[in-house]
Amino acid sequence: MATLHPFRALRPRPDAAEAVASVPYDVVSVEEARALAAGNDRSFLHVIRPEIDLPEGTDEHADEVYEKGAENLRRFAESSFMQTEGAPGLYVYRLVMNGRAQTGLFGGVAVAEYDDGTILKHEETRPAKEDDRTRHILAQQAHAEPVMLTHRGDAEVERLTDEAMQTEPLYDFEIESERAAGAVRHTIWRAPDPEALTDAFGAVPQLYVADGHHRCKAASRAAAELREEDATGTSEFAFFPAVLFPMDQMQILPYNRVVYDLPDRPGAFLEKLKGQVGVEENTGHAAPETAGVVCCYLEGTWHRLVLPETERGGRADQLDVARLSEFVLEPLLGITDPRRDANLDFVGGIRGTDELAERVDTGDAEAAFSMYPTQIEDLLDVSDAGELMPPKSTWFEPKLRSGLLVHRFG
Repeated sequence: MATLHPFRALRPRPDAAEAVASVPYDVVSVEEARALAAGNDRSFLHVIRPEIDLPEGTDEHADEVYEKGAENLRRFAESSFMQTEGAPGLYVYRLVMNGRAQTGLFGGVAVAEYDDGTILKHEETRPAKEDDRTRHILAQQAHAEPVMLTHRGDAEVERLTDEAMQTEPLYDFEIESERAAGAVRHTIWRAPDPEALTDAFGAVPQLYVADGHHRCKAASRAAAELREEDATGTSEFAFFPAVLFPMDQMQILPYNRVVYDLPDRPGAFLEKLKGQVGVEENTGHAAPETAGVVCCYLEGTWHRLVLPETERGGRADQLDVARLSEFVLEPLLGITDPRRDANLDFVGGIRGTDELAERVDTGDAEAAFSMYPTQIEDLLDVSDAGELMPPKSTWFEPKLRSGLLVHRFG
C-alpha cells in the first residue's frame, strides 16, 4: 500500500508566490530559463537552473552550478519572501487550464516504495540526467521540485480532498502558459487533517509515475548515498515530494517527433513510406483523429499515415509511438535507439502542430510526425505489465509549478 508522508515545507509568502513559482527544470532550455527569470531574483529557476546565474557557456554539470544552486536555495530560505512551516503538513493542489480542472494531494512519498515497485515507472531514465538531479539533491540537501504521480482513485481520499478545499487557500493565482496560448490557475490548500488523509491513502495499492522519472530515480540514488551516513534510518531524505492525481483527471497530450535528416529527398521518402504504412497524401490534417494514425509533414504538406498492427507481443509494443518506430523510424531511417539517436527530436504537444511545420519549413528538420496522444489507461497497463514505454511517449499538461512547497531535509 502507498505511503503519504507530511513534511515541513519551505514555501513563499502568499504575496510572493506568483513571482517564485516557476516551470519545472526540464521543460525549458538554459536560454529560455535565463529569459524567464530575467529581472526576477525570486524566480525559483535560480534554484533549479542555477547555471542562469553564471556566465553564458558555463557547463551545466560544472561543480560551480551545483554550488550555486545550494547557495541560491539558502538565500531563498533566509529571505523575507519565504517561510518554513512550523509543523509537517499535507496539501491539495488544483490546476485549471481551459476550464478543465485536476486536483491532487501534495505530500511526501517513500523512496523505499519507488525501489520496491509500489511506485511504478513506465519510462527508462538516462544516467546523465540521473547524475545531474542527484547532485542537485545532495548539494542542496533538498528535493526542490515535486514529481507528478497518478493512481486509480479512492472515494475516501476524494472526500477528504474536497473537505480540505472548503478552507481558505494558501495560494490562488493564474499564470499565462509559456508554451501555448491560455493561462493556468494554481490553487493550493493546506489540509486541516493530515493524519486522516495519511490513513485514507494507505488503502491506495499502487502509484504510477506520470511526470518526473529522473527526479524519482535521483531521489532514490541520493537516499542510498545518504543512508550510509544515517544511523537511525528514519531521516527525511527517505521521502520525496509528489502531487498525486486520480487517473481520471489526468490529461495527456501527444509527444511529437521531428527528423533532422532524411536519407532521400522528401518525395522519395514518401514513396518508401507507401511500402511500409497506409498513406493518404495531401490531406491537410495536421493532427491524427484516432489511435493508429500518424500525420507526417514533408515539404509543406501534411500526409496521413495508417500504422499496421504489430506482431510484437508486449503491451508497450501496441502503442502508436512504438509502431511508428517499428514500421518507419527503424526500417526507413535507421533509428533503432530513439533515446540516443541525434537524428530524432521530440516536441511536446502543448507547442502544437504549427511548431512542427515551422521546424520543417525553416530547414531545421526535414520531416515531422504528429502523434495521437497515449491514453492514461495505456500508461497504467504498461506499468502493471512491468514494461517500459518508448521514450517520450507522454506529455502531461498542465505542468506543476516549482518552488511552492520545497522539501528540505538537511
